[in-house]
Amino acid sequence: MQEYLSEAVILDREPAGDLDVRLSVFTKRFGKFVVKAKSARRITSKLAGHLQPGNLVDARIVEKNGLQIVDVLKKRRLDIAPADLHRLDLILAEAEPEPRLWRELVGDKFVWWEVLGILGWEPAAAQCGACDGTEDLVFSISGQEFFCGNCSSKLDQNEVIYI
Repeated sequence: MQEYLSEAVILDREPAGDLDVRLSVFTKRFGKFVVKAKSARRITSKLAGHLQPGNLVDARIVEKNGLQIVDVLKKRRLDIAPADLHRLDLILAEAEPEPRLWRELVGDKFVWWEVLGILGWEPAAAQCGACDGTEDLVFSISGQEFFCGNCSSKLDQNEVIYI
């Protein structure tokens, strides 16, 4: 049984079964994991309050029939919108630690311009994927490319990152 101890940011949370929760967490040492929290939706769960998106936590994750979070302690709440955390969850690869991204997440201010640069999409050199424009660029999560303000009006606004 493998055990992982690390600071983590809870990116997203969704129900899994009657009482369990599936979480996306970005850890300082190991990158992003998708883990299960057993009985976290039970009213008496000691983990439930700590496992909310946007929380910075100390976590113990074990590998037993998949990854499972077994201990967690909330350190503080980050000043990042839950929608931004969900979008970040969509573009991050699993098990890829990124120290610069970690510093951006737990720092004073979360800026998409910086995050996209860290992940390899350089906004400073970006052009619209449809018309080669460079004004009012947005990033499409599903297409993983930039679009200008005019061309982005056709995109699903839930999958767009405004930079």
